[in-house]
This record gives sequence, structure tokens and C-alpha cells, in this order.
Amino acid sequence: MRTLPRLLLGLGLVVVACAEQGGPERGSPEQSVPEDGAAGGGPADHRAVLLDPIHPAWSEPAPDTFHANIETTRGTFVIEVVRAWAPVGVDRFFNLIRHGYYDDVRFHRVVPGFITQWGVSGDPEVNAVWYDRGMPDDTVVASNVRGTIAFAFTQPGTRATQIYISMVDNSRLDAQGFAPFGRVVEGMDQVVDSIYSGYREGSGGGVRGGDQSRLVAEGNAYVDAAFSELDELIRATIVAR
Repeated sequence: MRTLPRLLLGLGLVVVACAEQGGPERGSPEQSVPEDGAAGGGPADHRAVLLDPIHPAWSEPAPDTFHANIETTRGTFVIEVVRAWAPVGVDRFFNLIRHGYYDDVRFHRVVPGFITQWGVSGDPEVNAVWYDRGMPDDTVVASNVRGTIAFAFTQPGTRATQIYISMVDNSRLDAQGFAPFGRVVEGMDQVVDSIYSGYREGSGGGVRGGDQSRLVAEGNAYVDAAFSELDELIRATIVAR
């Protein structure tokens, strides 16, 4: 009978040794670390990258194609992104999503029969970094038909963070240099069409003719007080294909 205590002791030592090796707990997936080592996934990590536009994390190229899930207060819609359509814009969009830029922003410009626009951060400090941080233009390859997505801009080289979905055939925008980089493949009729449009141009408007000064300077604190009916983009995530 002395062998039984010895056996139990040996099993106990094995359990302790396994615990010390740091294996994942049952039911808890192992956490991966991004290759760039910049964003550990937490809000504080993402914000640190957002406030540092020259961080190496921003140089990560996007996949050739991917899906972006856009979770909103009206439901979720899905954008299929095609890098060949606008590679510079797609890389920017991909990395903004990766680092949480579009989380907790408002659909501040919704004009029926034209576009649905968003992309002003709810954090004024982030706006101070990104609002005017333009990038080189892409050649227009795809057309601004209903359901396509493109960056808004004022002059060449000023595309930054604000993007729009064409609610109708806006192919007239092609000649003006607006380069679509993806299209809504799920939720256009059910979700995008239902996003609140009562304020139209009055809740900040566009980058050309609107007045976005308080959206930029005061963020969500101002928007939510002045335009409480605006729908929210809760979270944007990348889905590998």
C-alpha cells in the first residue's frame, strides 16, 4: 500500500510542473501578439499607436482582399475590401481598423439619395493627429456605384480618415478622383439604409462644405449632446478571407 502515496505524490509533482510552464488554461484561447509588436489588443495600446502616426505599426500592408465587419446601433454590415482598387487607401483603412480608430464614432453625415459618411474620431486628441493627415491619391479603378466605399477629401493628397458609402449610383464622382476601395456585401438594405438621416448635412456635414470644427475639437462629448439621434459605429473588425 506504500506505492499509492508515492504515486499520488508523483502525479502532484507533474501537475505543478505543468502549471509552472505556463500552458494555456482549458477553455481559454492562446493570445497572439501582432507581428509589429505595437498593439497588444487593449484600448490603451491602440490609443498609443493612434497618437503616434509614424509608429512602425502603420506600415503593415493590407491583404489583397478582406472583409471588414462594421457593428452599428442598427446592426452589422460587411464591407469587402479590394486592395487592387486603391492600394494606398486600403492600407490606411486596414490599419485604422486594426488600431481601433473607427470604434465608437458617429455616422455624422447621412444624406438620403447620396452618401452615408463617418470617420471623425470621438477622441479630440486623436483628431489632432489624424484629421489633416493626408495620403497620396489612388487612381480611380472602380466606380462609385451604390454600396461602394471611398475616402472623402477636399484637394488632392488630403484623404485622411473620413469615408463614405454611396447610397445610389454616384458614378459622377469618378471623374472628381473619388476612388472606391470596397463595397458592402452584407447588410446594405437592412442596415446601411436604416442609419439615421434626420440631420442630413446639419451634424457636421462634409469635409468640403460642412463645418466639422466642433466635431473635431470636442469629439463625442459634443456630438452626443447636440445630435443625440445619430447612429454609432460601435466596432470595426478585420475578418481574414
